[in-house]
Amino acid sequence: MIRILVVDDSPAVRELLAHIVSEAPGLVLAGCAADGDEALRMAHELRPDVVTMDVQMPKLNGFDATRRIMQECPTRVIIVSGTENQGEIGASFLAIEAGALMQVRRPLGIGNPGHAASARELVRAIRAMAEVRVVRRWGAAARAARPVRGRQRRLVLIGASTGGPTVLRDILAELPPGFALPVVMVQHLAPGFTRGLAEWLSSASGYPVALASDGLRLRGGMAHLVPDCCQPAIDADLCMRLTDGEPEHGMRPSVSHLFRALHPDLRADSVAILLSGMGRDGGAELKQLREDGALTIAQDRASAVVYGMPGEAVRLDAAMLVLRPAEIGKMLHGLTSEAAAMTRTYGI
Repeated sequence: MIRILVVDDSPAVRELLAHIVSEAPGLVLAGCAADGDEALRMAHELRPDVVTMDVQMPKLNGFDATRRIMQECPTRVIIVSGTENQGEIGASFLAIEAGALMQVRRPLGIGNPGHAASARELVRAIRAMAEVRVVRRWGAAARAARPVRGRQRRLVLIGASTGGPTVLRDILAELPPGFALPVVMVQHLAPGFTRGLAEWLSSASGYPVALASDGLRLRGGMAHLVPDCCQPAIDADLCMRLTDGEPEHGMRPSVSHLFRALHPDLRADSVAILLSGMGRDGGAELKQLREDGALTIAQDRASAVVYGMPGEAVRLDAAMLVLRPAEIGKMLHGLTSEAAAMTRTYGI
């Protein structure tokens, strides 16, 4: 049984979440907290398997409560947001930075036509996160192979899921201003959080990040996140294409689609990176990119919150390099001289 601590300052929301948890097979309501101070105390006392955490609360807010919980009694934390306000959505990424695993939308109220589907989404997230190991470090880092030199690269593609936002921050923080290679990222998130992630990454890493748009010409000096509910492709002229294609591995956008829908003329000139996340999204396609001449990288086991996606890449021998996040950033930084030559050649 998975024991849940519900944290929200609204009595009505606490009652709603408690009802959903209590009705779900395999879940048990361990307790409810009305603010961050109470959440911290109850996390110590009850030792729940998962905490659902509100962001805006009196006394200790959700960000500080998450940070304290992760310092004092590490527990799986899911941020539950009930607002469309981009400021609050952006603030929720501070809780991700503090150690929360993911964000989900607050389920709709009983009687709302969308209640059942939104409640199932919360239950699915709780069950999935309950499988994540709380301890983030499991020993020495994997040894990295030496990079393949001599090939001019034109593009960086990155795929991530659970645990990905802070890894993306660490990678982008290593890139110099005006880094010559365009960066395109797929990060699995609940709908509505991608714009907030882009804003948080820009602020936290110091490297500019924006949402991609259909027809966008990709250029250096900027990273782009693929937005919600669309599948990405990249043309030979480095133009972004966004479609309403079917989900892959249950995801839209999916990493597999990004890697596979890269134009053949760009495949050998690209760097493709697979980061922390559940499942196998992107693994087989990373292997194909390696066979096509791309430089392929997977995050190492020691630094990954969830080793599913990078682990699948390693199992398939899809990754030429296995690196920690900061090492990935430094390696990309080291491609700057090659990218400068590329810029002169291709005029990007």
